Amino acid sequence: MAELKINGYGDDLTVDGVRLGDLSPADHENIEKQKGGRNYAPLEDVVVSHVHDSSTLICRRPDPEGVKAYIERELIDGLCCYSAVNQGQLNKTIVDAVVHHLTEEKLPTVPRSIRHKYMAAFLLAATAVTKMDRVVPKVAGVEAPELMFKLSRRWGYRAKGIPAGEAIIVAANGNFHGRSMTAVSLSDDPVAKEDFGPFVPGIEHVPFNDLPALEALFEAKGDRIAAYLVEPIQGEAGVIIPADDYWSQVAKLCQKHNILLAMDEVQTGFGRTGANFAHQLYGVKPDLMGCGKAAGGGIMPVSFVAGRDDVIGVLTPGSEGSTFGGYPLASVVAVFAIKVLVEEQLADNARIRGAQLQQLLEDVKSEFPDKIKEVRARGLLVAFEMRDEPHLDGHKVSMELLNRGIYAKETHHSTVRIAPALTIEAWQVDEIVEGIRDVIQQL
Repeated sequence: MAELKINGYGDDLTVDGVRLGDLSPADHENIEKQKGGRNYAPLEDVVVSHVHDSSTLICRRPDPEGVKAYIERELIDGLCCYSAVNQGQLNKTIVDAVVHHLTEEKLPTVPRSIRHKYMAAFLLAATAVTKMDRVVPKVAGVEAPELMFKLSRRWGYRAKGIPAGEAIIVAANGNFHGRSMTAVSLSDDPVAKEDFGPFVPGIEHVPFNDLPALEALFEAKGDRIAAYLVEPIQGEAGVIIPADDYWSQVAKLCQKHNILLAMDEVQTGFGRTGANFAHQLYGVKPDLMGCGKAAGGGIMPVSFVAGRDDVIGVLTPGSEGSTFGGYPLASVVAVFAIKVLVEEQLADNARIRGAQLQQLLEDVKSEFPDKIKEVRARGLLVAFEMRDEPHLDGHKVSMELLNRGIYAKETHHSTVRIAPALTIEAWQVDEIVEGIRDVIQQL
């Protein structure tokens, strides 16, 4: 067997004679289809090469003249890696901290079996910004709801007194908590569940934003329900926003029945909705909160669960762990991601630019009421839903926007989600909406 050869950097990175700088968008797509898992369907004919500024990507598109392997074009990033880059691409404060840490501090990785000094900084910063008692660091976003699930069950048995093996976790219809076995067990999406069973037992579903249904379930089974594990605003479902008083009423129900309110803020947290965390918009405080995505500042995967002392306090050594959860480099990145959130007032900018984006989209809706059904927004978590007609295809809209230098992505058939970096400027918001207006007009 020939020896694997890897050399070079950037476009000169070469693996067994294949140089990245020589590949066309079609070449990249073919390699992924032949050697990848086929579990994603990326937009066609585009490959991101590098970053131009905090909200602009440089992408490679097919050469219309067919002479070169590709041409490069600027692309306004209207998706922000599904809210993982709230602080903007290559945020200087975070990048400088990473470079300093690796070149001067020189402590990339140690296991949790020995303490490192940066864990203290992470715990101090994370508990302060979340206003929670305790924090448990993790890595991938899905690990946050996964851990909240575990914590809720153990708290239910040890603190609430639920009989062994009978704990129930309540989930909302239309949720998205990731794609682990627990997450897809919580899901009601048939695509996420098909041929992956049997699923984790002890889960009940209620319609999102339906207080009577939740109250009926709590009345019927509240003595065995440990938690209501739920997104404050459903992002993947198409930015589904509950009634203004929904969460305050839910909090009262949870308190009445001694049920934990466990909120998944992986996508809605870190300033996205115009508050540091979306639950703050509704004047409630969950018992547990899961964060991820922007917790790593777009530099590396960081997630965590924050919560009440008595709930996270049910953990014991060996009952939960993560090799890279809170390791030194991740701790530093998380601390400076929080620093940027607070000092650059990202939530305020999300509120200001989000209001601009929402109003401009409402103007487009007024211009094309036969095509756009609804605009939904909180801060810079925004979506517009088109009417259910065959020609009003969200994927077609995404591709046409791409041709106009704008990156957005459909969710389901007729909804397009827009969630740019919280550092986006007014003129970039104008360009995004002008592109959307142009595409909608031509549908």
